[in-house]
Amino acid sequence: MKLYTINTGNFKLDGGAMFGVVPKSIWSKQVPADENNMCAWALRCLLIEVDDKLVLVDNGMGDKQDAKFFGHYYMHGDDTLDGSLAKQGFTKDDITDVILSHLHFDHCGGSIVRNGEALVPAFKNANFWSNERHWQWATQPNEREKASFLKENILPIQESGKLHFAEVQDGASIIHPAITVRYAYGHTDAMMLPQMEYKGRTAVFMADLLPSVAHIPLPYVMGYDMFPLTTLKEKKAFLEEAAEKEYVLFLEHDANNECCTVQKTDKGIRLKETFKLEDL
Repeated sequence: MKLYTINTGNFKLDGGAMFGVVPKSIWSKQVPADENNMCAWALRCLLIEVDDKLVLVDNGMGDKQDAKFFGHYYMHGDDTLDGSLAKQGFTKDDITDVILSHLHFDHCGGSIVRNGEALVPAFKNANFWSNERHWQWATQPNEREKASFLKENILPIQESGKLHFAEVQDGASIIHPAITVRYAYGHTDAMMLPQMEYKGRTAVFMADLLPSVAHIPLPYVMGYDMFPLTTLKEKKAFLEEAAEKEYVLFLEHDANNECCTVQKTDKGIRLKETFKLEDL
């Protein structure tokens, strides 16, 4: 197995929304905000090369939305999905499988591209993986969350005939023998967290259960989370497990850190170290 970091760009979100009840006077020491209270975040995806499979976990925002949409999110940086794949010697046509942690636009927007008036899969040779529970949640969204579930990102996947649902058994799924998917239910319903053994370590794609190292302390829960007390419980249990078993945590949204480990301290679970995936 080989793992590759695939950067698809950076964007900005409101700092208060990203840190929930934690006051700006505290969180801004770790993640500085601009004059509009916006903080910079990564759109970092994971590429897994295993056997004859090339599996991409999430794919960023894509580029099919209009200027008004992107104006809300201050896209910046030179990284693109195509460029990052090319650096590793791949193209989108090489991808065999796309695991979508969840269907918020910043995680699945790159799944679909415009071809004239048509909306078609960006990865023409790939199967797309979600789960039935989350798919129903995203296609019949509640009023609070529906702005994050864009039909043009989601429905064409199903229409392509390439959509597959991971079967949940005992709280996990196996998409490939080397890739186990854990589930979390606080940020959105049935978010998928791929986990794999790599270079003698357990690596976990954290999606929005842990957006950045700044979110390690338990009260640091995003205002975007649908069920914050569930997130709190899930984070506590997972981080204790991660500290005990020395998991490598792959961070999707941390603008500065690709991976981290955590440790138990007198103040609870805290950051141990950060590093690039390629340095593992």
